[in-house]
Parts: sequence; C-alpha cells; structure tokens
Amino acid sequence: MELYLDTAKIEEIEEGVELGIISGVTTNPSLLAKANPTAPIEHLKKICSIVNGPVSAEVVSTNYKDMVSEGLKISKISENIVVKIPITEDGLKATKVLSKENVPVNMTLIFSESQAILASLVGAAYISPFIGRLDDISYDGMKLVKSISEILKTTNSKSKIIAASVRHPLHVVEAAKLGAHIATVPFKTLKQLVKHPLTDIGLEKFLSDSRGISIVS
Repeated sequence: MELYLDTAKIEEIEEGVELGIISGVTTNPSLLAKANPTAPIEHLKKICSIVNGPVSAEVVSTNYKDMVSEGLKISKISENIVVKIPITEDGLKATKVLSKENVPVNMTLIFSESQAILASLVGAAYISPFIGRLDDISYDGMKLVKSISEILKTTNSKSKIIAASVRHPLHVVEAAKLGAHIATVPFKTLKQLVKHPLTDIGLEKFLSDSRGISIVS
C-alpha cells in the first residue's frame, strides 16, 4: 500500500517526501484554504514539483459542464495532477467525459458500495471512501474498504482505493490489511506512524549504554 499526504502545506509535503515514504498528495478546497496560498495554481505547481507522484486537486463547480471545463484546466497544471470530483450525478457525468480524455479522476466523498461501483463504471482512476467520517456516525468505515476491495477484484476494475478521512495509525494498518491501494493521511498521523513508546525507551537505553564507546573514530 502507498501513503499519500492529505495536506496542501508545502513544509509538511517537503518533510514527508524527505522521509522517503510519500508517493502522492491529496488536497481539497478546505486544505488549500488552510495553506492560504496567494496564487492557488502556482501553489499546486509547487506541490507537483516536490512530489514525484499523483497530486489530487478538487473542482469547486457543481454543474456537469463546469466540472468538465474546470477539470480540464486543472489537469493542465502538471502531468501528475489528478482531478478530484465528488460523487454526484453531475460528478459521474463529468468523470466519464474526463476519463475518456485520459484525465485521471479521484472520485471523492464515497460512503457506500453502490457509489464505489458507479465511480468504477465511469472510469474513476481512484475511489476515495471516507472511513473516519463513517466512524463518526457509528458505522465501521473499514467494512466499506473491505467491501469495495472485494468488488473491484471481482469486477477486474482498474480503479484504486484511496482510504481517506484517516484519523489515526490504526486506520492505516487496517486499510492495508483490507486491500486499500493507498491511504492518504494528515501530517499528524504520518508522524504518529513512526512513533512507538518502546522504540523511544529502547533508543534511550542504547544511547545510555553506549556512552564512552565510539564505533567510528
């Protein structure tokens, strides 16, 4: 499974890429607003120059024709741009058109198996189930990841699952077990994936025991 960063903050992306574990980035209008760029297009270009992989940028239009027009413009920002489109009737129509134009689409706000099936049928390159938001309403978001994974295998779909709305490291681990191709994580969760209290204790002991010892002179 690949890891993407769910952020639009340049400093977070640079640090994630430097760790050598980030294969892509997902953004949305809310994340871009938090990054507060003076020029959003230039900001996305900067992200694409840092990440050697897919970078999702979301349309803000809700009308089918406007989604297509905006999607085509967004796709020209960089070769690694993926157009992010919400699962609506207009979104499905727009995804079908963009897919035929060889524009990769990340179909977002997926909350059911039926929505995932429709996204796959219109050629979405990526399907993003929002597991954390499902957990928030007392539904096991991981059950949806498992179901979508089984459906895509059965139908030989080329769509990839991006486990989105990830809240903690366990979400990442479970998503990997259940067949998600990608998990997109906030920067905080990325940092949490590295940490373990026993690692810290072990390192502290090693350093304490090695005082006065030099392997490299």
